[in-house]
Amino acid sequence: MTYDILLALIAFAFVSSITPGPNNLMLMASGANFGFRKSIPHMLGIGLGFTFMVLLVGTGLVQLFDRYPISYTVLKFASVAYLLFLAWKIAHAAPAKGQNTTGTPITFLQAAAFQWVNPKAWAMALTATTAYTPDQTLQAIIVVALVFGAVNLPSVSTWTVLGQQMARILTNPRRLMVFNWTMAALLVGSLYPVLYPN
Repeated sequence: MTYDILLALIAFAFVSSITPGPNNLMLMASGANFGFRKSIPHMLGIGLGFTFMVLLVGTGLVQLFDRYPISYTVLKFASVAYLLFLAWKIAHAAPAKGQNTTGTPITFLQAAAFQWVNPKAWAMALTATTAYTPDQTLQAIIVVALVFGAVNLPSVSTWTVLGQQMARILTNPRRLMVFNWTMAALLVGSLYPVLYPN
């Protein structure tokens, strides 16, 4: 991998990781409802889960999907079902500061598993492994996965910090409820490209 391609890959990893998407919306809601510390497993699940996903996609998992086209349909329905479940979980999250806690933050394994049904994660992984590894060597794929691992975690963590800071104005249960339902609606809205592709 040349220096120019590496710089372009780092820029792509940063922009695609820091921009709004299902992962970042969920982390902002988690930061607001549970704080930064309790959201660490969620952040690590995204960062490490996506890095692992890039590695598997780059080493040939996509060929399996191409061989069995029905798997795309199964993945699409699994994505929709899981995103709707997570939207419901966000909408009914616990009040900030753990008062009357009824909800729990997303776990490491839930966040890692979510990458496999996250439409944005699939788009990022496919783009990264095709555009930035023209020779498709294992070494190049490992570099792509490591770059995403290094860039993704700090990028998504900023959304948790943003949510944690918003918790200061979400001390009123009504405001928190409006925030949670807004985040849930945005998460459901992120399904539009999956349900109605161009």
